[in-house]
Order: sequence, then C-alpha cells, then structure tokens
Amino acid sequence: MAAISTEYKEPSYGNWRVPRSAGLGNLGAIGTGIVMAGLLLGITSFAIWGLFPGLAVLALAGVSALLLTHGQSVVDRFGTRMAFKLSRSSGTNLYRSGPLGVTEWGMYQLPGLAAKSTLYEFADSYKRPFALLHVPTTSHFTVIFSTEPDGASLVDPEQVDAWVANWGGWLAGLADEAGLDAAAVTVETAPDSGYRLRNEVMMNIDPDAPAFAKDMLSEVVDTYPEGSATVRAWVSLTFNASLRAGSKKRTPEDVARDLASRIPGLSARLQSTGAGIARPMSAQELCEVVRIAYDPPAALIIDEAHSAGSPVSLNWGEVGPTATQASWDDYRHDSAFSASWTMTGAPRGSVNSSVLSRLLAPHGDIDRKRISLLYRPMDSARAAAVVERDQNNANVRITSGTRPSARALVDARSAVQTAQEEAQGAGLVNFGMVVTATVTDKDRLPDAVAAVEQTSGTARVLLRRAYGAQDTAFAASLPLGLVLPKHSMVPSEIKDAL
Repeated sequence: MAAISTEYKEPSYGNWRVPRSAGLGNLGAIGTGIVMAGLLLGITSFAIWGLFPGLAVLALAGVSALLLTHGQSVVDRFGTRMAFKLSRSSGTNLYRSGPLGVTEWGMYQLPGLAAKSTLYEFADSYKRPFALLHVPTTSHFTVIFSTEPDGASLVDPEQVDAWVANWGGWLAGLADEAGLDAAAVTVETAPDSGYRLRNEVMMNIDPDAPAFAKDMLSEVVDTYPEGSATVRAWVSLTFNASLRAGSKKRTPEDVARDLASRIPGLSARLQSTGAGIARPMSAQELCEVVRIAYDPPAALIIDEAHSAGSPVSLNWGEVGPTATQASWDDYRHDSAFSASWTMTGAPRGSVNSSVLSRLLAPHGDIDRKRISLLYRPMDSARAAAVVERDQNNANVRITSGTRPSARALVDARSAVQTAQEEAQGAGLVNFGMVVTATVTDKDRLPDAVAAVEQTSGTARVLLRRAYGAQDTAFAASLPLGLVLPKHSMVPSEIKDAL
C-alpha cells in the first residue's frame, strides 16, 4: 500500500487584478479614442491649413497620449494640487464647530463626507439595539458589527485556512444580499488604559481570598496596562435606500424593518470566519468610537466612566471634532495629528494568510492605528459580464501588437483564471485599503509615517500617501461605511476607461 502524506502544506492566495478596458497598448477605451481623434484631426489639418497647424495638432495628441499612458500620474497630481490650492484659498480645509464654530445650533457636527449623516437606533429580531447610519448624500444606510477576533496565536494552521475559506464565502454571499452596496472591515490598535482590566478584576475578586493573592492581582492591575495595547475590529455593511435601480427610496424605518430580520444571520455567519462573537453596535458605542478617533485623550475619560458604572451619554451631534486642519500631507484634529494612505496596488504573485500581520500589529511609534479594508461585492449577473469583458479586453491587448509584453501575457492568463473561477461559483469583489496613523505629538508624526511605510513593505501592498485628501482618507478609515466612489465628482466608469 502506498503511504499517505500527512505533511501540511500552507495554501497561498493571489490572482488580484485591476480590470481594464480595451485599447491600444497601455491606453484604455477613452485614451484610444483621443489618440484616434487626434490623428484624424491632424491629417485634416495637414490637408486644409498646411504643415505647421497639422504638426501642432499631432503634437497635442501625442502629449495627451503620453500623459494617459504613464498611469495618469501627471494628470492626477496636477488635478489634486489644483483642487487642494482652491480648497486652501477658500478656507474649506479648516473646520470649526461648537458654540464658537460655524455649524448650525452650535453642535459638534462631523466634518467632510459625514457632515450630513444622521444616526438612528433600532432593535433587531433578537431585541438587540443596533445603530443605523444614514448618509443622505449617497442614499446609503450602514449597520456596523462589533467583533472580537480570536487571532492566529496558538491556533492550528488548518483552522486558519478554514477561517480564510469561510471569509471568502461570506464575502461571496454578500453579492446576493438585497440592496447591499459595500462592506468594510476596520481593525484599530490603541494603547490600553487599564480601566477595563481594573474593573474586571475588582468585580470578580473574592473578599475571602488570601492577602498574597489580592496583592498579586493589585500589582497586575497596576503594571499590566503599561506598554500593552488593545485591538478592536468592526465590520460595516452599507445598503442602498433603493433595493433596485429605479425603485422608490426607502425611509430609515423601512430599512431598519428589513435589516432587523437579517442582522442575526449576518452576525452568526461572521463567527465562522474567525471574527469571534459578532454583535451589532449600538448608537452609544458608535458615538464613542468616532469621538475617540477625533480626540484620542477622550478614551481615558470614557473608559474611566465605564469602569465607574456611569458611561458618558453621547449623541451624534457631539462626536465631531472642535477644530480640524487638513494639510497637504497630514491632518490635525483636536489634540492629535494623523497621516493616511490609500492602497494603489494589491500584492503581486501569491501570498499566505498572515501577509498583513505586521501591518495590523500594534507599533510603539503609533498611538492609534486603523486599517480599513473596503469591499464592493458584485452581483452574479454583473460579475459574469465583467469577467467576460475583461477577458476579451486582455486578449485584444495581446493581439494588437506583434510582440506582446510578458505582463500582458500574465494579465491575460489571470483574466482567464478569474473567468473560470467565477463560472464555478466564486464571487467577484472590488477592494481597497485605507491606513491611518495617529499620534498626539506632531514631533512623533515622522516616526509614525516611517513605521507604516516600513510595515507596508512586508505586507506587499503598494500604499500611497493621500496627498491633498487627508481629511477624506481619515473619514474613510472610520467604521462609517462611506462608499468613496459615490462621493467622487468623476464617475468610476470614466476613470476605468482611461
């Protein structure tokens, strides 16, 4: 009989790719159209006006093609700088709230994309309160789940593989959720104040315990919080007010009635992904999370109030910052300074399940760090059309030249594999990442920036500083379920076609 190999082989994950439209070389559909129109106008100019006007038209078309070919970096940077200069000249990069601010009724309203948001609280079918965040600008409703991840320490690798597989299945299942537009996972690391540990020990200590045991527990309570960190994670799901295109928009009560019966099933399926016990966040908990994000020292006050049994009552009009100032490469908010990055490229090749571990881990140079993974699931009907079109476009790029590049050949094979996996039932998800590092001392901000850029290399993700949009990236990293493409003035379809 042949021996059966029991050696464990760690699986790898990959085949992430950016869908592109068909075009000449590195150009998309719109870029190719601009080049062809420029050539046609150049030939016409030669015939009507002569040599020099024709050369001028061809030169203009060539410059446009050059800018579009090189990743749109020149166009993007110029547009970003002009937008930031206009914002700074008009003063919109500054924000003041409260009684001395410019907000209505003297409230501490949230700035930026979440300024018009409204927070409601309802109860699900298990009678658990859940917060429902409404963003009327994009007609979105967000429900947030608070999770307690088990972590991968002292866990069998087979169990980790099962968690990853269940997470992929959970994401694929979101495509069939009616009205769901986006999902996000936010992981935050911050220093532990120690109040929760003190409260837990003091409430469970036995009065008849030996004096030695009491002294030991008191010493643990006093010394353990020094240098320790707390890790929290949230999963946010964003639903559209309209269940389908062209249908009537639902009211917050209608959305809450629909989600009340769906929330228990969504939270139960999250537990199989390694998220631990998942439960919907209440309005008070969400207010505390946002309040602490903009003013980190408030965490000590809130934790102390919880340990004393009298939590601070907050409403949505009190969680915003008193003052903010968005600079070109950082963001000042109340008593802290932050820098944010966005992902520009997924890891090339294959990676293992622990590729993000160092990026997610607490760091001594960063007071508070948030990593948000943003997902936009596609429904099965649209996913099938997207992968087929992407496969055809990849084949066009190969056959349009005499000698296709190695990257074009790899891209074509990746498109074929994606189409095959989608045909077998796999889900198709657009995803991105936002990273925010916060410190309470501006002199420590360069160290925090260096720490993030160093650990991002081990994660094999390409991060780019959110220059000129630090306030927007900061808001996107919060567990608010903001769908950034819906706030953009340029539709994502046009960006992809370039």
